Amino acid sequence: MTDRIAVVGAGQMGNGIAHVFAHSGFQVTMIDVSQEALDNGRSTIAKNIERQVKKGTIPAEDQVKILARIDLNMDLEAAGDAALIIEAASEDAGLKYRIFTDLDRIAKPKAVLATNTSSISITEIARRTSRPDKVVGMHFMNPVPVMKLVEIIRGLATSDETTEYVMDLSKQLGKTPVEVNDFPGFVSNRVLMPMINEAVYCLMEGVGEPDAIDQVMTLGMNHPMGPLALADLIGLDTCVAILDVLWQGLGNQKYAPCPLLKKYVAAGWLGRKSGRGFYTYNKK
Repeated sequence: MTDRIAVVGAGQMGNGIAHVFAHSGFQVTMIDVSQEALDNGRSTIAKNIERQVKKGTIPAEDQVKILARIDLNMDLEAAGDAALIIEAASEDAGLKYRIFTDLDRIAKPKAVLATNTSSISITEIARRTSRPDKVVGMHFMNPVPVMKLVEIIRGLATSDETTEYVMDLSKQLGKTPVEVNDFPGFVSNRVLMPMINEAVYCLMEGVGEPDAIDQVMTLGMNHPMGPLALADLIGLDTCVAILDVLWQGLGNQKYAPCPLLKKYVAAGWLGRKSGRGFYTYNKK
């Protein structure tokens, strides 16, 4: 494979995206403003590959090969030779707009610019570029190496060619791409976030403790993970950011973040990444 992929962001989602592309034989440049974030991202990828080897899903000799396909760089200009650039920065609209303005200048004219946003308008992001037809949403699910879905979101100007390109690439990764249109929260979070928000209301109003709420959903509704545990995995700050996008974009009060959810974020209780959310975690 000759196409180089660039991933902007080495966090939870970014390193997962870099991992699956490298696993599928692509050369990947993983970019972040922090060397510590890059090192942590690479370490996470190495641990996840080791886990795959132990499970027997990949041969041991592939471990070194996969890691060797991933280059680390702190300079966004390093994305200039990529055929596809996937932005996986924080769920902050202003930050994404700035990144896409820069990427439009840096990237090759034919390069496709994708965003892993979980709620922000693809059309708004594309507007910051001179190539809106080549801007698309590639919303991977967490954890990326495990989850099969990639939600492919078409902006108003996204071309058929761009959509087909990222759909095909997703299949090459062993994923299942599902095409949706550009509305706040798309399909995944428009359905998921109100459920998480309602679970937090159940906790705030004393309907049940976290374990009880989650067990009702896992044992009674056959969900693999309860909504409060899932919120901790996603990050409570990210949940608030997505709910705010839904609330503002759709103008319906039902999407407003639960006060308890906002209170936890204000306290710095962000879930697994901070060591405490609705549950307490052993954060190394």
